[in-house]
Amino acid sequence: MKAESGKRKDEDSKACVAKAAALRQVSISDYVRMVTVSQARREPQQADAGVIMLTPDEQLQFWRALAEAQEPTPAQRELGAIIRGAK
Repeated sequence: MKAESGKRKDEDSKACVAKAAALRQVSISDYVRMVTVSQARREPQQADAGVIMLTPDEQLQFWRALAEAQEPTPAQRELGAIIRGAK
């Protein structure tokens, strides 16, 4: 079942890329190249500037991780105590 789900996702991705390429009236390979090169140029600049740019999906994942608070580990509790001066 998992392989079928992955295959379906891959087909959906291909269809999405094909649609985007058609909207720009370029071939799929040209579209992928345009998007990939554009992103590849931005990432080193962002890293040099100390900026983290997240895609919308990454933003959602990050927000969910922050919204779903986890219990601190024993090491985190100990560090918190040290920072507060309790140890």
